[in-house]
Amino acid sequence: MDAQAPIQKDRDQRTDLELVAAINGGDAAAFEVLYLRYRDWVVGLAHRFTGDSNSSLDILQETFLYLLKKFPGFRLSANMKTFLYPAVRNLSIAARKKAARYQSGELGASQIEEIPACDTVPGSSGEVGAILAMLGPEHREVLLLRFVDDLTLAEIAQALGIPLGTVKSRLHHALERLRAHPRTRGLFNP
Repeated sequence: MDAQAPIQKDRDQRTDLELVAAINGGDAAAFEVLYLRYRDWVVGLAHRFTGDSNSSLDILQETFLYLLKKFPGFRLSANMKTFLYPAVRNLSIAARKKAARYQSGELGASQIEEIPACDTVPGSSGEVGAILAMLGPEHREVLLLRFVDDLTLAEIAQALGIPLGTVKSRLHHALERLRAHPRTRGLFNP
C-alpha cells in the first residue's frame, strides 16, 4: 500500500493553485504532490544549464527548499514553471560558479556568466545539441522554454524578467537562423 502512495499523489487532479492553497492550509501531502509533478522538469532544466547530473539533483533540492520557505502565505500568480524557472536558473549559475572555483582556475568570474546552457537537451541526439549550439544563449533559452518546456510567450517573459517584445524578437531570430542554416532548412521548408 505504501508503494502505491507516490503513484496516487502523482495523479492528484488538483490544480497548482488548489495545491498551493492546501499547503498554505497545512497539508504537507500537497507539497509532495507539487514536488512529484515538477521534479523531473526541474532536474532536466538544471541539467540543461549545468550539464552535470549531480549538480542537477542538488539544484532540485535547493529549488524545492526555496519553494517550501515561501509557505505559509505563498500566492501563486503565474504558472508554476514560470515561478520556478528563475530559481532553477539562478541556482544553476551559482552551481557553475562554485564548480569553476574548484577547478583549475582557467575561467574567470566574468567568463562563467558567458557559459551557455548545456548544448544538449536530455534525451536528445547529438544532432539536436549541435543545432542548438548554433544559437546564442539568449535565443536558445527562449527557444527551449517555448518548445521544450511549453511555456507561452507571456510566461517566458515573466520567467526571464524581460519584456514580451524581447521574447518575441529572440524567438523570431532563433527560428530565422534555424530556417536559414543548411542543416535545419529542411525542417522548416518541406
